[in-house]
Amino acid sequence: MSSAVEAVYIFNKDNECILEHVYRSRPPAARTLLPLYQRHPKPRPSVISLPDVNPPSILLSLLHSNLLFLSTASVDVEPLFVLEFLHRIIDVFEEFIGAPLLASRIESSYDVVAQLLGEMCDAGNVCNTEPNALRDDVEISGWMDKFLGGVGLPGTPPTSLASGGIKQLQLNPSSSGPAIPWRRANVRHTSNELYVDILETLHVTLAPSGRPLAAIANGSIAFTSKISGVPDLLLTLSASGGKLGLEKAIELPVFHPCVRLARWKERPGELSFVPPDGKFMLAGYEVDLMPSIHDLKSWSNANLQLPVSIEVSKSLGSAGTDFEVRLAIYNTFPGAASSTSLAPRPTLGSRGSGRSTPVLGGGTSTSPTLQDLVVTIPIPDTVRSVIDLRASRGEAYFTASESVVEWRMSTKAAASPGTATLRCTVVGPLTDNDADDMVNGFHSNPVTGNYDEQEDAYQSSSTEAAKAPIMSKQQQESQDPRKVQQNASLMPSSASVSFNVKGWLASGIKVDGLVIDTRRSRGLGEGVKPYKGVKYMTVSKKGIETRC
Repeated sequence: MSSAVEAVYIFNKDNECILEHVYRSRPPAARTLLPLYQRHPKPRPSVISLPDVNPPSILLSLLHSNLLFLSTASVDVEPLFVLEFLHRIIDVFEEFIGAPLLASRIESSYDVVAQLLGEMCDAGNVCNTEPNALRDDVEISGWMDKFLGGVGLPGTPPTSLASGGIKQLQLNPSSSGPAIPWRRANVRHTSNELYVDILETLHVTLAPSGRPLAAIANGSIAFTSKISGVPDLLLTLSASGGKLGLEKAIELPVFHPCVRLARWKERPGELSFVPPDGKFMLAGYEVDLMPSIHDLKSWSNANLQLPVSIEVSKSLGSAGTDFEVRLAIYNTFPGAASSTSLAPRPTLGSRGSGRSTPVLGGGTSTSPTLQDLVVTIPIPDTVRSVIDLRASRGEAYFTASESVVEWRMSTKAAASPGTATLRCTVVGPLTDNDADDMVNGFHSNPVTGNYDEQEDAYQSSSTEAAKAPIMSKQQQESQDPRKVQQNASLMPSSASVSFNVKGWLASGIKVDGLVIDTRRSRGLGEGVKPYKGVKYMTVSKKGIETRC
């Protein structure tokens, strides 16, 4: 199986090809590939077979910031290898020409883009994708060179502009590259800073009874290093249960090449590395949040360590056209860290929980805040409308074009613990009788010859529904079974919750320490004590879903 990249194509939001870079073979032209890609219905897969082109190929695609990245392969190739290369191109472009990545930036910086593509891949063979190493090989012209070039004057050598505040990099043919591939040489910073950002994304599926079917948190550790010389760092992680608890919590870890794997295997939780300069992804991991079999038998939301829980009741009302969503909000965040600093923290309790009970507040580790709380309820396409949306907190609205009900709460509304409810009434498709009623809702005026609208004929149903009180249990028991069964297909089948919490991790993982090994480090300077900071965040992008 080959590991070669044939070509890279970049299209803007108007489907215009702004870049076409061929590495090897004779791949199809951009104007040929785009129609073949667009003929597939959305959502389009990342790998598409093209048997009709010559030679037969596969098309690999990636969407990012309204830009479409394409690559082709006419031989047997590992698709993940090519897709990962496209991701590396995006990361490097954002590092050199700025984020977010825009078509205008690529077009205005084509001289840099061409150098990057040539250095990252040679004749289809991927060779250098580290931004720090590329900075020693790629020449970036400063604003003075562009100004002098625009008026027809020769540019100033890059070395003479180094004091002007613009980073000027030049080729060094005599050098074979830095000693550490991921860190550029001669790094200097006036302020020495180290930052650790841990982000966890939730993916939880609940049964109609509320029992968890799957609960996973995908974590990533982003590290920002702004320190002179070549520092050698040691980052220590911990979780409840000590060493065994950490091994159980962190599953399927992946690391940046700078991490010493032998140290991690010998002492799980210790990351020893020489960091690249700037921001990079240090590690990624997966955490199984499912409670133990014993806890699952006596299940409650506390076992799953979530700040919210959701429940949906369907086929309510006399005709079974109402549904109700109940959202329980808690004022504690199990697993929250006790401080944002790197000072020692209290020992965590049971698995996945710090058992600290911070109250909602300013969004720090000592006071996590539930923000951007949104409940999304997909509605069947057969539903014509959703009326009488009654929310005890926040605001709810129905979007007919997307067939979805969204219930949003502000940070202030979500700060109070308790249960919030949303009750809605669905309106089904038009029947023959409804069509006749709509026609009969207009009558002819014999004097003017025009049609006068009888508002009561078509507004009475919504007015009555708005004035109708919530039915009691005895009234609900007197439902019409035939109508309830007829309207059962109009009920939602799921609901999802989106939110983010700053200062809290669902897994209970925390940073115990970040130290510099002065014996291994080089060029730090005497008495350097960098500023250190740690941030935690948990995000759910429709990640908590309940079936109903």
